[in-house]
Amino acid sequence: MRRRQFIAGIAGAVTAWPRGVRAQSASKVHRVGFVLTTALAAEMTGPEPVNPNARAFVQGMRALGYVEGQNLIVERRSAEGNFDRLGEIVTELVSRNSDVIVSAGNELALRAKRMAPAMPVVFVNSSDPVAAGLADRLSQPGGNITGLTGSTGPEFEAKRLQWLKDTVPGASRVAFLGTRGDWENDEGTSVRAAARVLDMTMILAEHTPTNFADAVALLARERPHAVFVARRPGTYANRKTIVDFAVNQRLPGIYPYREFVEAGGLMSYGASLSDLYRRAAGYVDKILKGARPGDLPVEQPTKFELVVNQNAARLLGLTIPPSILALADEVIE
Repeated sequence: MRRRQFIAGIAGAVTAWPRGVRAQSASKVHRVGFVLTTALAAEMTGPEPVNPNARAFVQGMRALGYVEGQNLIVERRSAEGNFDRLGEIVTELVSRNSDVIVSAGNELALRAKRMAPAMPVVFVNSSDPVAAGLADRLSQPGGNITGLTGSTGPEFEAKRLQWLKDTVPGASRVAFLGTRGDWENDEGTSVRAAARVLDMTMILAEHTPTNFADAVALLARERPHAVFVARRPGTYANRKTIVDFAVNQRLPGIYPYREFVEAGGLMSYGASLSDLYRRAAGYVDKILKGARPGDLPVEQPTKFELVVNQNAARLLGLTIPPSILALADEVIE
């Protein structure tokens, strides 16, 4: 009897073993929601997406051993500039049983915090996550949210204004292209304080997150000497429109990211977005391996880029100082 029971036990174990293996294998297929706010969804697809930020994240995950179709599913979504869709995207990713959501900026992370507080979120290129209510403090954010900021603090934005002054020394009236919140927050306050030191007058060219018409009309009417573009998703999404207007108005500009300069703008100084998204993969890896997001410190950018467009300078009748060219990480001819 004992022999028959033993054989039956072995048979049962053998029968159960494949199911156990299948369950274990299934548990190793991780589902990650990856959300951009302004990109074209069609440019986020494939193993090497056209969108540079999506491509950097996918490559970062691959470098850590995650292969789509084997142990990883990336649920790619974009609001394509329609921020009203962010709540719908959060709901969808939660219903898809995502293990973690990677979010561009603050907006979606805030929605997720309200709608799905148990969902781990990694934000990328956040503006002051403590002030936004996403983190208790940078060293230990608490809750289920952590990630990477887009600057090292308010004085970083003041440095951008200094680069503009060094490049266009005659610019004494500068338009600040941003929202009222950009103008009044710590970064905007720092820029205005720097303008006073540099003997520059700042003019607010205010826009809403989706409407630039009034701002453009003010720029055309006031004829400032240069434009300072705030660091926010709306300006990034409309970078081609902004740059084309500046070029047509012969308006030198300092922009927050290299993509503006690649679109024809004069110069940019800011964090490398592709580097931030590649580093976000490291956060995702730690969370998938059991780390609590609230215990992972929020990190600041470590790679900054000063990019200059010589062709744009020629069109504007400007000569870029040799000192600026020597310091530039890239000069576009």
